Amino acid sequence: MKRFWLLFAQTVTVCVALYFVVATLQPGWVRQAPWSSGVGVALLEAPPSTSTAPPTGSFRAAVHKALPAVVSITTSKAVRIPRANDPWFRFFFGDVPNQTQIGLGSGVIVSATGYILTNNHVVEGADEIDVSLMDGRRSRARVVGTDPDTDLAVLKIDLDKLPVIVLGHSDSLDVGDQVLAIGNPFGVGQTVTGGIVSALGRNQLGINTFENFIQTDAAINPGNSGGALIDVQGNLVGINTAIYSRSGGSMGIGFAIPVATARQVLEGIVKEGQVTRGWIGVEPNELSPELAETFGVRANRGVIITGVLQGGPAARAGIRPGDVILQVDGKPVSHVPELLNMVAALKPGAPSTFAVQRGDETLELKVVPDLRPRMPRPALR
Repeated sequence: MKRFWLLFAQTVTVCVALYFVVATLQPGWVRQAPWSSGVGVALLEAPPSTSTAPPTGSFRAAVHKALPAVVSITTSKAVRIPRANDPWFRFFFGDVPNQTQIGLGSGVIVSATGYILTNNHVVEGADEIDVSLMDGRRSRARVVGTDPDTDLAVLKIDLDKLPVIVLGHSDSLDVGDQVLAIGNPFGVGQTVTGGIVSALGRNQLGINTFENFIQTDAAINPGNSGGALIDVQGNLVGINTAIYSRSGGSMGIGFAIPVATARQVLEGIVKEGQVTRGWIGVEPNELSPELAETFGVRANRGVIITGVLQGGPAARAGIRPGDVILQVDGKPVSHVPELLNMVAALKPGAPSTFAVQRGDETLELKVVPDLRPRMPRPALR
């Protein structure tokens, strides 16, 4: 009997040792053993979808329509060291090679012939511009023309079978409309973010000379500049341009140039080599009680003119300092940036009607704008 228990104890010891060896070296054998008494986790799994329609509320169709026409732009610029060729500089520091500065941005293909809209600050001063398409193709781009006043630029690439975005109608946008921003933030690759139109007609931001921005809370980050702002149908409504940020990243306040402005710039650069804008030669100011009292005018709206260029279009039409411009071609004027944009939109050489208040009298004057100079005087509009 004693020998039997000794044999039993040895057998149990060997079995336990074998179990620990197997559990250590091949734990799966133990956990997956068919004789295991463990209970599996009960999971709920949706049946595979058989419908090809996008889910309710999805922007899949809009994104698939617009995404192929949004490109990534990489620029390079040689940074030259000041006084690098100076003998004394080279004596102390040796030969310092020039460095290359790399820039990132986005762009939108707007024509099958290869025209791309982007921001001027994306390509300004660049020695080389490379464009990457979503389908993997790459191409060197050339600058057709730029318009620093709106921070827009037109590029050209020579590739065939290019995807083209559909231009929408920025004038029909309203606050609260859903929009999507597409670009290449921080160089991570094509990215889509969503939001709404937060405000329209934003100006006095000090970003461009002509400001009429769409404000959106769709995330826009460095690298998104020049990318597309689209509506829920996938049509282009704006060119992403700038953000308000204290950290360098998105804080929910981004700005896009309306496609109506971008189209005007594109057509001007492609057809005429430059953007044609009107100019009347005045110094406008916001109407204040102090200025109204100084010039003896009784007006509570409009833009007051405090200076007129002698011999300019406004002077030839009879506009004087102290006049308050109320309307331009029937459109009311409330602020200086609004007047600036309206005058810029006028066709040089074509007369326009200005409603002006002078003292207690309201006048209608015919003004024939000139072509806006390339480098106008700072105070003149």
